[in-house]
Amino acid sequence: MRSISTATALAVLFGSAALSVVATGTASAATVGVTTPGGLVADGALKRVFVGDRSAGTVAATDYAGNVLASAGGISGVTDLAVSDDGATVYAAAQGTHEIVALDAATLDVKARYPVATTVGPRYVAFTAGRLWFTYGDQWDSNVGSVDPAVDPASGTDPVTLGQKPDGVSINDPGFLDTAASRPGVLALGETGISTDSMAVLDVSGTTPQKVAYYNGDYTLNSGIYDIDLVPGADEVLINGTTRDAYANGAFTQAGTYPGAQRADIAPDGTVAQANDGTITTYSPNATKAIRAYNVGPYGSADLTWAPDNSRIFVLAGKSGGGYTLKALTDPEKNVPTLTVSAPSSAPRAKKLTVTGKLSATVALPAGAKLQVTRTDVESTKGKALPVVTVKANGTYSFTDTPPAGGTVTYKVSYAGDAGHTAVSASDKVAVSRAATTLSLNNNGKLYAYGADVKFTAHLGKTYKNRTVAIYSDPFGADKPKKLIKTGKVNSSGNISVTVDMTRDTAVSAVFAGDGRYASKTVKVTSYAKVKVSTAISKHYKTAKIGSTSYYWFHKNSAPIVTTTMTYYKNRQERLDLQVYYNGQWYDSGSEYFGLGTNGKVAVNLGAPGESGIKARVRAAYINGSSGDSVNSTTYTGWKYLYFSN
Repeated sequence: MRSISTATALAVLFGSAALSVVATGTASAATVGVTTPGGLVADGALKRVFVGDRSAGTVAATDYAGNVLASAGGISGVTDLAVSDDGATVYAAAQGTHEIVALDAATLDVKARYPVATTVGPRYVAFTAGRLWFTYGDQWDSNVGSVDPAVDPASGTDPVTLGQKPDGVSINDPGFLDTAASRPGVLALGETGISTDSMAVLDVSGTTPQKVAYYNGDYTLNSGIYDIDLVPGADEVLINGTTRDAYANGAFTQAGTYPGAQRADIAPDGTVAQANDGTITTYSPNATKAIRAYNVGPYGSADLTWAPDNSRIFVLAGKSGGGYTLKALTDPEKNVPTLTVSAPSSAPRAKKLTVTGKLSATVALPAGAKLQVTRTDVESTKGKALPVVTVKANGTYSFTDTPPAGGTVTYKVSYAGDAGHTAVSASDKVAVSRAATTLSLNNNGKLYAYGADVKFTAHLGKTYKNRTVAIYSDPFGADKPKKLIKTGKVNSSGNISVTVDMTRDTAVSAVFAGDGRYASKTVKVTSYAKVKVSTAISKHYKTAKIGSTSYYWFHKNSAPIVTTTMTYYKNRQERLDLQVYYNGQWYDSGSEYFGLGTNGKVAVNLGAPGESGIKARVRAAYINGSSGDSVNSTTYTGWKYLYFSN
């Protein structure tokens, strides 16, 4: 009997090379966007909005939601838009080709092109008294012209009339224009270009425009004009959305102000929509307290206009990276109230509690406003209406209630709104006490063979009405999410059971949702599952026992092949353990990991020792956390015994 060291036995068995793997088996409605704003106007007859883009030379038509319905091109350098009184025609100032383009409001087909004999403009347009009015001309020679759409050019009469600025009115650069539906035949004219603030109001109802009032700007009224609006129902103009200047006896005097802004538009009923960067604010006529304010974004705004029915304000709001998009702001004439609700943070069940709050607004609310109250709890999940509450003169209110159910109780208070205010609601929650129940689940910490069918039983203690328990399984591994296995009522003993196929370590939880008197409860246990693993030996010439142990017999120059089959999981590896028998006992000779193929198999060539009389044994193992994953519990196969003979 030869005596060799353990190290020599290891070197002989493995040779000079490491173990090698042998392959086995199959190893997200379009909205309008504008680059350079070129006019914005709404058509009440068709409920459309028209938007000009100066850079693109286009006019787009949208519905009141901003969805594009049609578009017209070839309107070079469009700077402003106006709609005829009947809503049938859209007029565009095309300063690139020095013409007024008339478009069919329904289709955006071109109805007519009206050349304007100028080298600058037309710039701004407005429609009143059956004619389209426009401004044109250079800095020191600007003027007012008109288009009479009733005139047929084929008749020999030009529909375009230039030089209609009355004597005694001096406006430098093509001026701003504005009209009001309630003031037919009245045209407001404001100076642009150089930093002055000259302005005029003209009567254009007759054959020749007449001066109603004129102000030769000296900064005593305004400090530059960037926007002018004719005020409905008053002999006034609004400058830059801020200053109201009244006109009478041919002159202007300041009549009042709104909080500072950059520009504005006025609704037919006189409500002012004021733009200040990205904030749009509305005011009742001559008021200084806002009706409401909208934030249209951090990139400012370029233009705004009212819907003729006062239902909306349309705004060209700036976009990140440049350009503008159309936004519709609803209910602009309704103030937004503030409603608060304050309930106790916690309270005992079946005991009276008090809820308080306040309804307030910057625009006076109707006296005796009514509030609707709804209580929602575990027994009234859709809400139960409580008695209506009347708001006191100072805006405060209070009510009492006795919550019949415990858990989270929500009190929602609502104001339905009125002609001048939007609806508003608010809520607060109360943690209402409930008794505790018992809930248990078996099999915590137990280890099972792969694929074992394990019965889990939940036991529920005393409750009020709810006797339902839900049981969930959550197998380890991100590829298998937590799922509901069973939900149902416990039996007369308080038990409910499920069977789980244990192919992975699994967290099992039982959930009682609670009821009106007993609190919810969840319990969780974790049970463990081995992998399914086996080994097969090949390249041997026989099997025979040595003593009482069965061995695979190999010739000394034959290399054993160990094939392991294991439950597959992505990136999973088997660990192969090898031991050598020497001097009456087994010695570890090394372990190494080998990746599984997608069929769950891997074959390893152990190499030929080249000497006889060597005993060895080998086993495969899955080691939790070291075999590439942690979804199963550590599992070993039995040892396979090898003997090398001559």
